[in-house]
Amino acid sequence: MSVEPTYLETRSSPASSQYFWAYRVIIENQGSETVHLLSRHWMITNARGELTEVKGLGVVGEQPVLKPGESFEYTSGAPLDTPSGMMGGAYQMQIDNGECFDIEIPTFSLDRPNQQVSRQNLH
Repeated sequence: MSVEPTYLETRSSPASSQYFWAYRVIIENQGSETVHLLSRHWMITNARGELTEVKGLGVVGEQPVLKPGESFEYTSGAPLDTPSGMMGGAYQMQIDNGECFDIEIPTFSLDRPNQQVSRQNLH
C-alpha cells in the first residue's frame, strides 16, 4: 500500500484556518487469496494534537474485491484547521472464507508547503 498526500492551495483558505489535502492511495493484494475491502478507519490529528476519527464502509463509495496481484487506486481528501497534521488508520479486509483482518495504513504527514511546523504536540 502507498499513500501520497498533496496540499491543495486552491481549496484552502489560511486566513480562515481552512487547509485541504488530497491523498492518493494504492492498495495492492500481494497475498495468495482474494480480499474484499469492507471498511476504513482514519485517525487525523491536527497540529494542536486534536484527533478526528473517520469510519465507514468502503472507500470513496466502493468496496473493492482484489484478486492476488490486483490493485485498487483512489483519491480522497482531508480538511484541517491547522497548516499541518498527521493521518493514518486501517482498512478492514475479508478473505473468501469470511475471515476478517486489518491492514494498517501507515501514518503520513500533512504539511502545507513552505510552512515551518512545530510537531511537539503530534502523536
